[in-house]
Amino acid sequence: MRARLIRTLFWLVPGLLATGAALAAEGLAARTNSAAGVTVTATPHARSDGIWEFDVALDTHSQALTDDLAKSATLVAGGKTFAPAAWQGDPAGGHHRKGVLRFNAVEPNPREIELRIARPGESTPRSFRWQVK
Repeated sequence: MRARLIRTLFWLVPGLLATGAALAAEGLAARTNSAAGVTVTATPHARSDGIWEFDVALDTHSQALTDDLAKSATLVAGGKTFAPAAWQGDPAGGHHRKGVLRFNAVEPNPREIELRIARPGESTPRSFRWQVK
């Protein structure tokens, strides 16, 4: 009986921890940063498997948006920096772009996350921070 309980907990606990990250990330507000004629908006979502996704939108009326977000974005969590796993969205060019920036799971669950986006021609990255409950 005890061995069965241990096996059950072995399989349940990681899932519960990942679900906890997703629940903690529910309702994290969009953050917006406007500079150099470009507005960037980011909204985080933690999936139940611990993967972080960010809805990202870039808008301008003064230049082509040539950003390669798969190369220029980073996630800072738990004192570590992570490169994106993928960008699914509009290709480079145009004045309005949107998509989802995905990062692999962060373990243990972070208390704070920061998305940094380095834009071409800008000296400092755009920074978006959230407290994760």
